[in-house]
Amino acid sequence: MEKVNNKYGAEQIQVLEGLEAVRKRPGMYIGSTSVRGLHHCVYEIVDNGVDEALAGYCTEINVIIEPGNIISVEDNGRGIPVEIHPKTGISTAETVYTVLHAGGKFGGDSGYKVSGGLHGVGASVVNALSTWTEVTIKRDGNLYQMKFEKGKTVQKLEVIGKAEGTGTKVRFLADDTIFESLDYDYSVLETRFREIAFLTKGLKITIEDKREETPKKAEFCFEGGLVSFVEYLNKNKEKLHKSPIYIEKDGETPVEIAIQYTTSYSENIYTFVNNINTIEGGTHLEGFKRSLTKVFNDYARSHNILKEKDQNLQGEDIREGITAVVSVKVKEPQFEGQTKTKLGNSEITGIVQSMVNDSLSAFLEENPAVAKAVLEKCISAYRAREAARKARELARKKSSLETSTLPRKTSRLQ
Repeated sequence: MEKVNNKYGAEQIQVLEGLEAVRKRPGMYIGSTSVRGLHHCVYEIVDNGVDEALAGYCTEINVIIEPGNIISVEDNGRGIPVEIHPKTGISTAETVYTVLHAGGKFGGDSGYKVSGGLHGVGASVVNALSTWTEVTIKRDGNLYQMKFEKGKTVQKLEVIGKAEGTGTKVRFLADDTIFESLDYDYSVLETRFREIAFLTKGLKITIEDKREETPKKAEFCFEGGLVSFVEYLNKNKEKLHKSPIYIEKDGETPVEIAIQYTTSYSENIYTFVNNINTIEGGTHLEGFKRSLTKVFNDYARSHNILKEKDQNLQGEDIREGITAVVSVKVKEPQFEGQTKTKLGNSEITGIVQSMVNDSLSAFLEENPAVAKAVLEKCISAYRAREAARKARELARKKSSLETSTLPRKTSRLQ
C-alpha cells in the first residue's frame, strides 16, 4: 500500500484559527448538519433569550422564519454588552459572536445563576455556520449593529441610531454549503417553543412563519408552568385525579415536578435541565424514579394496602399511566455531548430523591383519595404483570414437557 506522506512533524499538525474549526467539523458543535442540526442553530440563539428570562430580565422572545429561510430572533433582555472586552480588545458583543467559549455562563460573577447555552459556543457557532449574520442591540439608549459573513466580521459594532428599552435581535441565513437543507419545519420549532414557554413561567414566546402567502403564527405564555404542561399533555386522556400533583424546591439546585395519573397503560416522563430537553434522561430521572417507587410502597405498607406477605410494587407498576415533567436547574451541569441529551451530575440523583421523598409523601398523607386511586391502579398493574409472568412460565413448562415426551429416534443396524 502506497504511503501518502511519511512525514509527521509540526508542519503536519493543523491549527484551525477562530471559527474555522466549527466550519470544518460542524457536527462536533451542533450534533449534525441534517435538519436536526439546522433547528439546533435556532435553539442556540433562542436559549440566550431564555437565559435572560431565567435571570429575570426578559419577558418576551419573538422568532420569525422570513422568506428565503432567514431566521430572526428578538428578545427584550438586557442586550449583549457593547463595551470593549479586556482580553480580546474588541467589543464584547463581537467577542461573543466570533470567539468560541466566550460567554457569560462559565461561573463566577457571570450574571447567570443557571443557563441552557452553557458551552459558550451557541452564538459563535451559529455565526460560523451562517452565510451571513446581523446582530442589532438596544442598550444604553443606543441602537447598535454588527454584521458577519461565515463567522468573519464585515461590519464592526457601531451605533446606527437611538433606541428605547433594551434587547437583542439576531438575523441569520444558515450556510447551504454546510447544511443538507435550509428548510425549517415550522411544527418542530412550534413544539419546542411551546415546551420552553411551559418551562419558563410567564415568558411569552411567539413564532411566525412568513414563507407562505398565508403566514402561520403561534403565541405561548403559561402562568401555570409545569402544571399547565402536564394538563396539556393529558388533555385527551381520562385522569385518575383532577389536578396534577405539583412539588417544588428552591435553593442552590431548584427542582420542579408535576405529576398526573391517567387510565392509560403507558408512562410519559419528560425531563429537563435548565430548560433543555434531556431526552436520554440522566441522574435527575434516576432520582425521581427511585423515589416514586419508595414513596408509594412506603405509603401502601403504612396504610395496610400492601399486607406483610405481599411483595413490593415494582417501579414499572407504579409508573403505569403516569404523566410527569421533571425540571431541574443546575449551576454547572455535566451533559453527555454538545447536544445535551443526558445529565451526568451524580449529586442530582440524591437531591431529586430527597425532595420527592419529602414532598410526595406529605402530599399523599394530605390527599388520601388521590393516593388510593393511584395505588389501586399500581396494584392492578402488578397483578396483570404477575399473571402475564405466570402464563409465560406455564407455556414454557408445557413446551418443555411436550419436547421431552416426543419419541426419540433410534438408529438400528440393518
